[in-house]
Amino acid sequence: MEFSSGRGRLKQGRLAGDRRELYPHSLQFYLEPPTENISLVEFESFAVDRLRLLKVVENLGVSYVRSSEMYKTKLESELRKLKFPYKALAEDDYEARRKDHISHFILRLAYCQSEDLRRWFLQQEMDLLRYRFNELTESLRQKFLEHVNLSFEAISEDLKNELANELYTSTPGLTMLKVKEQMFYKVGLADAVDLFRARRVFIKDGFAYVPLKDIDAIVLNNYRTKLSKALALTARSLPSIQSDERLQPLLNHLSHSYIGPDYSVQKNTGKISLEQIDTLSVKSFPLCMRQLHKALRENHHLRHGGRMQYGLFLKGIGLTLEQALEFWKKEFIRGKVDADKFDKGYAYSIRHSYGKEGKRTDYTPYSCMKIIMSNPPSQGDYHGCPFRHSDPELLKQKLQSYKISPSGITQILELVKGMHYQLACQKYFELTHDVDDIGFSLNHPNQYFTESQRLLSGGREMKKELSNSGNSQQKSNSQESMNSNPTPTSSKKPADADLEELEAYFTED
Repeated sequence: MEFSSGRGRLKQGRLAGDRRELYPHSLQFYLEPPTENISLVEFESFAVDRLRLLKVVENLGVSYVRSSEMYKTKLESELRKLKFPYKALAEDDYEARRKDHISHFILRLAYCQSEDLRRWFLQQEMDLLRYRFNELTESLRQKFLEHVNLSFEAISEDLKNELANELYTSTPGLTMLKVKEQMFYKVGLADAVDLFRARRVFIKDGFAYVPLKDIDAIVLNNYRTKLSKALALTARSLPSIQSDERLQPLLNHLSHSYIGPDYSVQKNTGKISLEQIDTLSVKSFPLCMRQLHKALRENHHLRHGGRMQYGLFLKGIGLTLEQALEFWKKEFIRGKVDADKFDKGYAYSIRHSYGKEGKRTDYTPYSCMKIIMSNPPSQGDYHGCPFRHSDPELLKQKLQSYKISPSGITQILELVKGMHYQLACQKYFELTHDVDDIGFSLNHPNQYFTESQRLLSGGREMKKELSNSGNSQQKSNSQESMNSNPTPTSSKKPADADLEELEAYFTED
């Protein structure tokens, strides 16, 4: 795949690459990389759209049973909206198939760079393929199996009738009538190992007899093996890609990517008073910011990573530059920093983050992905994502101190164990606001604050009043408090503007 810096491609160029035989099926295992030219603008647009799609796949996979109608409806809607293939469409879906092919390989480059990234990408791509495969008709499934060289032998009717009792007792979910109606395939045991382990298949003479309804397990196992190897090989090739100064910033950016509003401009700028921050930290701050606020109040200081993460969040919820200078100065001079040292050593970095010093870059609040994937906290730091960076036992104690119910803590810790850190934060939101379903995907600390304020002000229907328990929690935590992310925001945004936001953080401490 080659890249050009132009913002568009000539119609002739597109027609020249419009070889429909490249995509004979709406599904594929992505075995061959694309070879056509593509502009950097299309490169970014395709990548961001696929990242949106995979984030939806992740959220739906935790929120709904994958075979449920709600899961299917929501995922189909997203595939339609982002113009990806969602079924084996008519022949005129070439552009959707092309986008699917190219965007997969772009994200493969971005998400091969660490074990965590590879694991996340592999899981979401497998879930996406499972959905799309199961949406095919039986005849189209058979065509796809032939397309990916998984042409398993269908057993004869005579053999099926001979083995009917064994197939019925060994295959959960099938009645005898379904056994007679269902097509069965004779599959090598090595290909059916997952079904064998789960005791969901009949085994005889080294072969598994797999019903068509379970053939997706075979397909996914094969796909997992191929994609895992491909990601490992891609990771080894990274040095040659990293030498391309056009691509490497974009690829690094995508792996830390957030695709919602950047919260750089707030409608409520100046409407939040400094006196409100303690109360807001209990009611409407995500756990990462609540942790930073508590540490600041207790220690009267935060190290650079904490100041950047918390300071930009406060900027995003509406603090003006003048308020920020007053807020940080008042707190720091309660500790070991006098007013003169603050003015000389810390005020500059605050003005810098508001775009008033240095390169005049107006820094945007950190997204969840940026907090999770970059600059992990060390000893004495309080920044980062508590769900990602805290020891599970310490996280449990913190949640208990915030009066989260035992069952709620168990749900959060299960999500953390599965590395669904943003979904754990969503669950924390639901538990602290007493709602069953927040109705949105949480991707940004400032989004958390905005949605919390909207809900608490009556903009969203609550399950029940935040009465005694909420008030007591607020009171205890408020007393405790007194005692003691630049990423691409839209595929429509110019590429050079996105790259400008990739400037390294200033490192003054």
